[in-house]
Amino acid sequence: MKYQDEYYNAISKCHVNGNSTFFIEFMLKQIDSVLEEIATQINEDSEQLSDCVRKLLDVMEYDVAYTSNQLMEKLELKSREGFRRNYLKHELELNLVCMTIPDKPNSKNQRYIKK
Repeated sequence: MKYQDEYYNAISKCHVNGNSTFFIEFMLKQIDSVLEEIATQINEDSEQLSDCVRKLLDVMEYDVAYTSNQLMEKLELKSREGFRRNYLKHELELNLVCMTIPDKPNSKNQRYIKK
């Protein structure tokens, strides 16, 4: 356990003082720390997502159908999986880009259009 010594120290203080104040304070600090880490991670993810969304939209023109390869080339990306995970997936979920063949998402003829 990461904070095992602090945990047992808080319990010991509670036994000595006859109340649970130290243990409650310890637990609240741990909860606050975890919530702060989560908030930081969410902010970093949101910034990255926004940046990826913006980049993909910037390279696309309206009413032009693009292949994955064309979009990856415009973005200077090499990893197809990274492109799908970090760019295309979010655009599709946000309904900013649509597929030309939505019932066959893995078709070799699939194209993407900016809405």
